[in-house]
Amino acid sequence: MSIPPTFAQSNGASWRMPDEGDPHAATWMAFGPSAKIWGRDLLPDVRENLATIARTIAVYEPVNMLVRQEDFDLASDLCGPSVNLIVMPIDDLWMRDTGPVFVRDQAGKLSGVDFNFNGWGNKQAHARDAKVARFVAGEAQAPVLNTRLVLEGGGIEVDGQGTAIFTESCVLNPNRNPSVSKEQCEAELSRLLGLEKILWLPGIRGKDITDGHTDFYARFARPGVVVAGLDLDPDSFDHPVTKRHLEILQASTDAQGRSLEVVALPGPSIVREEFETDDFAAGYINFYLCNGAVIAPEFGDDDADGHAHDTLQKLFPDREIVQLNIDAIAAGGGGIHCTTQQQPL
Repeated sequence: MSIPPTFAQSNGASWRMPDEGDPHAATWMAFGPSAKIWGRDLLPDVRENLATIARTIAVYEPVNMLVRQEDFDLASDLCGPSVNLIVMPIDDLWMRDTGPVFVRDQAGKLSGVDFNFNGWGNKQAHARDAKVARFVAGEAQAPVLNTRLVLEGGGIEVDGQGTAIFTESCVLNPNRNPSVSKEQCEAELSRLLGLEKILWLPGIRGKDITDGHTDFYARFARPGVVVAGLDLDPDSFDHPVTKRHLEILQASTDAQGRSLEVVALPGPSIVREEFETDDFAAGYINFYLCNGAVIAPEFGDDDADGHAHDTLQKLFPDREIVQLNIDAIAAGGGGIHCTTQQQPL
């Protein structure tokens, strides 16, 4: 079943995207790294990192992992029996961006939005990954919601109560939505995700493959509370970007009229040299909320890692904070949240 693409004429919403912290039925992932994209040297470590994330989440909730037939035995060995493997041709590992965005209608029935993954603006081959959203929605027995918008799940951050954060650098980029006005975009996002207020951060284009996804900049800890990344390196392109984002968020209110409480979370000062690259994603904001836990990175900077742990524990006092070494994935410009997509309970 598919619902045809359209653009909303009003902000009246038929669906609502739940907060990531709401209970999950499962987490979806993709065992899809390849030597062509990741290089032969990095590939084994990327696979190990991916399996570590999957096994860790599987302690708290079911994990479904897409895998190419030719990689099935390897994925089985690395992930172990706690991860459910499902065979499908795939291009890469970024389930957050390729998978469906799950929403509920007013009766509570689940659907999955297919946001027309186009390889982050045709930066990477994606013919197989473009089919992942529909496949996963089918496996979850959720009707597919179609839209003309091109977007990735990593660009979406919601509080489940009508407020969302997006970056203009991603959503309003001509490499995704060249003929869509900001007003059209807001109306369609509001219709599909149940939004009453959208907070726009500028982000930055062309510095990473995503053009500045929200999930590396700002996340809702709960309605009214946002944790935002802060790059303290004055020589980094993200230094002025993250400072500006903090200013915008601190001056913002949510859909309920509450002034946002904004918690700044600096990244590490150092990372382990073995995996340090120009694309290394060294930040703590790309954590994932699963049932009962926060799965977050650590980078070998004891002070910064410890501060991140303590900050997340204060923000999520009822969850266990689990920090993982995901250096190989970070070397490719991604993080834990990027590899996951939640299916609401």
